[in-house]
Amino acid sequence: MKRAVVTGASSGIGAATVRHLRRNGWEVVAVARREDRLRALAEETGAEYFVADLTQEADILALRDNLEATGGVSTLVNNAGGARGLDSVEGGSADDWRWMYEINVVAVQRVIAALLPLLRASVVPGAVADIMTVSSIAGHIAYEGGGGYNAAKFAVHAMVDVLRLELSGEPIRVLEIAPGMVMTEEFSLNRFGGDQAKADAVYANVPDPLSADDVAATIVSTLELPPHVSLDLVVIKPVAQSAAYKVARGELRVKE
Repeated sequence: MKRAVVTGASSGIGAATVRHLRRNGWEVVAVARREDRLRALAEETGAEYFVADLTQEADILALRDNLEATGGVSTLVNNAGGARGLDSVEGGSADDWRWMYEINVVAVQRVIAALLPLLRASVVPGAVADIMTVSSIAGHIAYEGGGGYNAAKFAVHAMVDVLRLELSGEPIRVLEIAPGMVMTEEFSLNRFGGDQAKADAVYANVPDPLSADDVAATIVSTLELPPHVSLDLVVIKPVAQSAAYKVARGELRVKE
């Protein structure tokens, strides 16, 4: 069985991952809060969908029960997450930090805990189940203004590493993809509270930032590797980005 659950599927990397999986013949359950977007994605791709707010434990348990009743799941793609603000540690909003930790860390832990029994039940001889978590380069390299987002993504990276140790000996791959600069319609816009000018400035004059499709294609290719091959951590960045805090703007040229 190749049935994947993709969280945060209403836009960006999540929606792109649903499309790529469906094109490759997977059964997919797209999960997010916005039913109108999920319905449109389902009509486009043939995916199933489930409306859930992953900061609410009752919604996660309802998702688990629905999956169990409709055929189980072999792959979990933890994509839901987000950033708020670009404040200093000193000037950061505790509410923003709390929200980032809740959606990027606690929700991921709850979803994994709820779905692990179903993932185990999906395994047949010669196969594996997969837990793929979309983290961020911000979970590996600190940068000014990263504050709460760095803290949350460093935490989810640590949690994934611990989970891999805890599941040692089981036929379950624990995978992490850490994107750098990805130009999507909502990530930076949400980070800056809907300020389009600030969101656009992030990508201004950057040659070829990653797209959601770039990341989704990498996720799916990682999942479709032979079952004995585990890419524990994939960091994916545009060529123009040397580090989380260092991005070239303008045309890329070889040095003379």
